[in-house]
This record gives sequence, C-alpha cells and structure tokens, in this order.
Amino acid sequence: MSYVADTYSRFPIRIVKANGMNVWDDEGREYIDTFMGIGVLLFGHNYPVVVQAMKQKMDHYVHLSNFFADDDAEVVAERLVKETGRNGKVFFTNSGAESSECALKVVRKTKKSGKIVSFVKNFHGRTMKSLSITGFDNLRKQFVDEKDVVFLPYDVNVVEEFLEKESDIAAVFIEVLHGSGGLDLIPTKIVELINHYKPIRNFILIADEVQSGLGRTGKFYAYQHFDLKPDLVTLAKGIGGGLPLGGCIMLDDFSDVFVNGDHGSTFAPNPVALAGGRAVLSLINDELLEHVREMGKIFESRFSALGEVRGLGLMRGVRLADETTKKLAKEHFLNQGLLVNIISNGVIRFLLPLNVTVEDIDTVFYRFTATLEKVSSNV
Repeated sequence: MSYVADTYSRFPIRIVKANGMNVWDDEGREYIDTFMGIGVLLFGHNYPVVVQAMKQKMDHYVHLSNFFADDDAEVVAERLVKETGRNGKVFFTNSGAESSECALKVVRKTKKSGKIVSFVKNFHGRTMKSLSITGFDNLRKQFVDEKDVVFLPYDVNVVEEFLEKESDIAAVFIEVLHGSGGLDLIPTKIVELINHYKPIRNFILIADEVQSGLGRTGKFYAYQHFDLKPDLVTLAKGIGGGLPLGGCIMLDDFSDVFVNGDHGSTFAPNPVALAGGRAVLSLINDELLEHVREMGKIFESRFSALGEVRGLGLMRGVRLADETTKKLAKEHFLNQGLLVNIISNGVIRFLLPLNVTVEDIDTVFYRFTATLEKVSSNV
C-alpha cells in the first residue's frame, strides 16, 4: 500500500542512481532517459557544473526569504530579460503553473474585463486558474469552466473570424510549440493574424516558454523562431537545474505593473535553485544553440524513416507510421532499456539534453527500433 496520491502512471521500476542520460534501478539495470524529467534537466542528470553550484550555495544557506536580495537572482533575471532584446523585470516562481498564474494576475490588473484567448492543446498548468486556460477538455472541465476564456483551434479561418468579430480581448496565450499537446507548431498564418490584430484589439500577448525556452528549440526562446513580440514570457522546468524554479518575465510597459504587496511567494526564488539556474544559463551560448539545431536535424534524419517527426531543435515528437505500433506501451521500451514519454494522440515526446551527441542519438535510435521490431514480431 502506498500513501502517495495515485495521480501518475508510474514506471514499474525504482531508480537509485542517475548520471547524464542514464539512470539505474535497484537491480542494477541501466536505462536511457529520453525525456529528462519532462524537460527539466537541460544538461542531463547530475551535471557537474550545476550540482557544484548548488552545493556551494548550500554551504552558505538553503533558504532565506524575499526580505533579502540574492545576487544570483539579479544575474538570472538580467539574462532572462536581455535575451528578449527588450527591457523588463522577472517575478520568480516555483513552477510553470505559478508562472501562468502570475501572468494572469498581470492581465487582470491591467485589463479588468475582456476575453482571454488560449488554443486547443495549449498546456499552462494544473492549478485552478492556470487550468482555466489549458486547452484539454478532459483535464479542465471537471474542475473549472471559466466563461471569459475562449479556446481556438489551429484553424486560420476560425481564428480570423474570432479576432475580427470580438472587440473586447484582454489577452492571448500561446505555446508556439505544443508540449503536452503533441509537438505541433503554431501555423505561420495564425502568427500573422495575432500580429495584425494585436494593435487593433490591444490585447496582451503571453508566450509560454515553460518547456520550449532556454535553448530547447535552438533559439533561446522558441517564439524567436517567429515574428512575435510577446508582452509576457513564462518560464520554468529547466531554469532551476533540477530544482523548482520558474519566472514570469514582464516586458516594456508591463515591467512595473506589480507594486509592493501585489504578488509574492514564500519559497520562490529558492537560493539553491537560483545557483543552479545561474550555472545553467552560463552554459547556454551561441555555440550550444547551433549544436542544438544540428542535433535536431540529425534526430529528424534518423527518426523520419519511422514516421512523422514534429517539433524543433531537441524538442521533438514522433508519430509512428506502422499500424502495429499502436499497441506500443512504455513497458515495451522499458524492456529495451529506454524510458519514453507517450503523450497526446500517441506521439512519443523526446526532450534529450542540449549537450546530446550523435552517438547518444544513435544509441537511442537503436534501442527504439529494437523495441519496434520486438513488438512487431509478437503481433
């Protein structure tokens, strides 16, 4: 009997050690982790530079409070803002959901009324308010059904008709690359519509970079692949180096929307997570971003023989073409020493570390195809 709430479909193994892309169970078996804590570990498990930075901070203190400034907070915030090429400030959070909550508070402090637009398959969190803008009916409707939130499909005609007719729009939330929603990209035509109607409707544009940010797609922020200028950017996952840390970046005119007492957090930003974040950011540079783009191309070239490859850089999804693979489950891959994440519509999500090598990708591909062959032979 477990006393832990049964809200996850867990792997039937117990992990006792992890390093790089590999983890080991309590029986000594080795596995390759292809989704890195769902995108949290940008440089793999126990990356020395990140772990050492955390240990050094712990020698000084583990927690203070927001009544004291932490030097790492200033360094991390400055980098996050400067990568946008704009002016701004960061409110630190503990998670992506909290970053969405912060963005929603900025929206409602600025605009007391008006529709909030999200898109079908957007994922912005599981807290009540962040869930209200998450585009999965099965996750949202049993808990919340906000009347001021509209979910639009990736259909150019539907989006254009809505933006043309609806005059009172407070905000638009976008994931330019869906994470949990199946790794599909926002259509360029919809980006053009957002840019056209933004000054007309005067809505706030929020880019959710919780999973896609920090170099994951080969740009520092994924929205930079498009002609977009968000007012707010939400972050989490990889920024803490494995510890809970997130942020809501408030840009230009929205930098000083919050005043003393408007928002707060007991734990965020945790000093140890900030130290990890500073170390993570020190590793992200132009050379690494080029490496991510190149490894993404290699991944696509390998896996495209098996089916449709979605996404950008090292944020990838694979939808298999072979009908027999519909019977695949994560346990099949587990038998070949591969930990995989099967998400929406049967897409298999890969979030390999940013420092992955060609040899690493080839090893993943070998174990992946070995699984397919094994399953096919038993059908």
